[in-house]
Amino acid sequence: MAKTKREMWTLFHATDFQSLMYPNFIISKVFGIFPYKIKASSFETSKPRYIIWIFILCVICVYELTMFYELNLSGKIKIDVPRMISLNLSFLYGLFLVVTSYIFSDPRMRLLQTISDISLRLPQKSYQKLSKLIHAKDIFGFFFHFWLALTLCFSYNDKNVFGLFDIFRVFVNLLGFQIDMLYVNCVCVLKTCFKEINNNLENLRELMVNNLRQIYHEQRHPFLLIKLKALKKQHLMISDTVQMLNMIFSLHLLATIALSFKQIIFYVYSNVIQWQNGKISLNQDEIDNAYFISLLIYFFTRLTLIVWACETGKNEAIKIGTIIHDVLNGINDVQIKDELNLFSLQILHCDNTFSAKGLTVDATLFTAIVNSTSTYLLILIQFLFMMHSCDSKTNLNLFSLQILHCDNTFSAKGLTIDATLITVVSD
Repeated sequence: MAKTKREMWTLFHATDFQSLMYPNFIISKVFGIFPYKIKASSFETSKPRYIIWIFILCVICVYELTMFYELNLSGKIKIDVPRMISLNLSFLYGLFLVVTSYIFSDPRMRLLQTISDISLRLPQKSYQKLSKLIHAKDIFGFFFHFWLALTLCFSYNDKNVFGLFDIFRVFVNLLGFQIDMLYVNCVCVLKTCFKEINNNLENLRELMVNNLRQIYHEQRHPFLLIKLKALKKQHLMISDTVQMLNMIFSLHLLATIALSFKQIIFYVYSNVIQWQNGKISLNQDEIDNAYFISLLIYFFTRLTLIVWACETGKNEAIKIGTIIHDVLNGINDVQIKDELNLFSLQILHCDNTFSAKGLTVDATLFTAIVNSTSTYLLILIQFLFMMHSCDSKTNLNLFSLQILHCDNTFSAKGLTIDATLITVVSD
């Protein structure tokens, strides 16, 4: 029994929902941001962990408010406007993250319990396939944040506006990353549940179409009806879970999308674009900087993972309707057709798109974000050009006024010494 338990928690070889989520849960527990305890297959609130979690959220709130005051009201920090906007948005993201994490703590626990119950029908082979991706990204994400913290400690420069306090931003980003990956993991499990329904429908189609006479001969007709009803009930449960997932993570998803959008734009604008010798150029040192490139790849990959999981999950849900209509076209049994029609109607009434407050998270959104990023970068570059152009015109006007107010004629007691003086003497 002990051997089975050890194998259940082996990395990249998950056997159930808990072992699949093991890296995410462990990392969250280590940093005190997992206020739950797991008993057998149930999730419960742990009072000691809940107290630690509340304390950490309060510390984050104090940090964000203090930094917000130092940046905007103390007058001690002097930085350019784009960078000030970027930092303010980051502090607001931290506060928003704390509030939403606290509000949706209990619903998130119920969601985990629901997904754990639904996923019991999945075969172990499906968990093993999922674990290779989920465990790898969770572990890599943790070590990446650890590397960011070390880099900030040992490479302090003038870009660290708040000194070593900037390291605390890494912890806030880690908190957001853990919630993002929890969402991605849940979407992947639901996607696999949809895929399992598709596989069962495919098997039923082959059974009904290719061996129809044998089925009737063996009196397996009631078995097919029972199987279809079970699949229909399972689909309804998964669809309800998708709606629950959308409700719980919607606000956090909007914040993550806005953060990624903001970070990519301002990181490129602040670090790559520069004004040099009267023209806009690229800062080659920053382009070659591993830290800068890693941050861009991190935010881009974080957003890509979310969109990919939602897009593929939606496609698996849509595929169910296609398979049902294929089965309907190849069978004549009235009872089975009625059951399939009811299943088809259920699919039409279930919205299995992954969204955030009406914003559908799919490939279309990703394309829109890429296009908007390019557009806003061009707008910021135009403002940069206009700003320096205005500065140049202002300097020229001031120079002109200076020339008008400066008397640079050579004279002696008010007598100007020039060609006019020579003409007067000759006369």
